[in-house]
Amino acid sequence: QVQLVESGGGLVQAGGSLRLSCAASGRTFSRYAMGWFRQAPGKEREFVAAISSSGGRTYYADSVKGRFTISRDNAKNTVYLQMNSLKPEDTAAYYCAAAPEGTYYSVTYSLHNHYDYWGQGTQVTVSS
Repeated sequence: QVQLVESGGGLVQAGGSLRLSCAASGRTFSRYAMGWFRQAPGKEREFVAAISSSGGRTYYADSVKGRFTISRDNAKNTVYLQMNSLKPEDTAAYYCAAAPEGTYYSVTYSLHNHYDYWGQGTQVTVSS
């Protein structure tokens, strides 16, 4: 069982930055791949970024590539999402998720049904 708690959301102007954190419970955090997803009102949940259990591989949605960076600190049981050059269209609730690591195609990490555990979400609002 893994429990996830996101933090770091807030209101920021376009062009600004935020760093989201996701703290995980349990001693097996290093065995889980981690992902960030987001959901805006009236829209489906969409993939943002993912990172392998060791941190050696990262994956990004095209819409955030070059602006967002996912990282993890296995000693702190925490995954981060650094968001720069924020745009109004980045406004959404952001969720972190965990999936047991395995041998998967890279596209698998972008599928929300690949993940077994989810946090409660943190709101990010970008004003124009």
